[in-house]
Amino acid sequence: MSFRVLVVEDDFMNKVLVKEMLTLNGFIVIEAGDGKEAVRMAVSESPDVILMDLHLPEMDGIRAMKTIKEDKGQRMPIIALTASAMLGDEEKILNYGFDGYVPKPIELKRLVNSVKDAIKLASKK
Repeated sequence: MSFRVLVVEDDFMNKVLVKEMLTLNGFIVIEAGDGKEAVRMAVSESPDVILMDLHLPEMDGIRAMKTIKEDKGQRMPIIALTASAMLGDEEKILNYGFDGYVPKPIELKRLVNSVKDAIKLASKK
């Protein structure tokens, strides 16, 4: 079974990189370019996992994540995908309500493992 990952990223090169990494590891990738589109696609596409950039046009990633989790009642895990990689950023970002954290520049192994771990956790709920 192939799992569906919604990649929410406004930077074209980052989106291409993440899509390539995930596709090569057997995931089906769907894409959104801003927070509002992510909220719509979370409902219409029901992905298994969402990778959410924090700095997005229209609606930032934190607000989009909270909208998906609270307003829409969606249960899929949402992983922050961010250039915020200073000491303490991961804890701060997870405290917002994200289910995981992948810093940029993106490391293939960490990205794939984070998505797999999120899918495992979600299947146990």
